[in-house]
Amino acid sequence: MSETLVDWRNPQRFSLTKALRIIHIDALLLFGLLVLLGLGLMVLYSAGDQSTTLIIRQLVRVGAAFFVLLVLANIHPDRMRDSSYVLYGIGLILLVAVLFFGHEGKGAQRWLDLGFFRFQPSELMKLAVPLLVARYLAEYPLPPTVWRLFIGLIMIILPSLLIAKQPDLGTALLIASSGLIVVFLSGISWRIIIGFITVCAAALPVLWYVMHDYQRQRVLTFINPESDPLGAGYHIINQK
Repeated sequence: MSETLVDWRNPQRFSLTKALRIIHIDALLLFGLLVLLGLGLMVLYSAGDQSTTLIIRQLVRVGAAFFVLLVLANIHPDRMRDSSYVLYGIGLILLVAVLFFGHEGKGAQRWLDLGFFRFQPSELMKLAVPLLVARYLAEYPLPPTVWRLFIGLIMIILPSLLIAKQPDLGTALLIASSGLIVVFLSGISWRIIIGFITVCAAALPVLWYVMHDYQRQRVLTFINPESDPLGAGYHIINQK
């Protein structure tokens, strides 16, 4: 017998747990999202000079995001796995298109202007990269061989470099981290992990050299906000 939202012994009783189970939404996850949403809206209301218009706009975006969440939650994991190569390929094509046809704003070229709205392809890669790396590594015995790890790292590095080129270093690091976590969970040995960390540490001077001036300033301000207490470091100092 299929589940229903109504307890027939008590027709007036509505089961929220059953409703969430039917639409494949985790109750604990939903609660956490709603708490974060509430806190975020309070901060936005305070920082936005108590503008209700700003809150309404944000709620519209949140509503669209929850609709996408509901759609994705009802897609079978096997279908997501099967679409991983297609999503990744589309994402790469869009990232390359951004370099040539992207809309520039505030010194960054990160968006594609589709006429009725602007789309940031890097958002698609937040899902596509870990999804594809997980599928690729799962197609072969675990832990993966060195060659499989190399291919997996290429899958991670390629979109990360394209996003960093926009420039959007924060999103590039986030996407790279999501892919590397999948690699870590594949059961690789600690020798490989330590070796990779050593290589990354050795490459930090190179990363510092290729970073933009404003990116370097952000790092320096984070380390020592007191160096500019009334400017770049003001918010970090006053949040304590």
